[in-house]
Amino acid sequence: MNFLSQNQLLGLLILLWVLPWTGIALWKAAKRGEKVWFIVMFVINTFGLLEIFYIFVVAKELSFWQKIKAKFKSFFKK
Repeated sequence: MNFLSQNQLLGLLILLWVLPWTGIALWKAAKRGEKVWFIVMFVINTFGLLEIFYIFVVAKELSFWQKIKAKFKSFFKK
């Protein structure tokens, strides 16, 4: 705790880095109904690394597969 009190600028920079990534990732997880991801990102602080992984890998991959499933569903309904 003594380190951060002596380096307040570093603490502020870390906060400014983490908050936007966490906010975006939590918003995406909540919007997609992914409770497990939401809870993990809310509880575990990885300085934005897990959140960035979720935003650019998990959320993109799932939306890709959801689009594929939607196209096949409409194809079989005809």
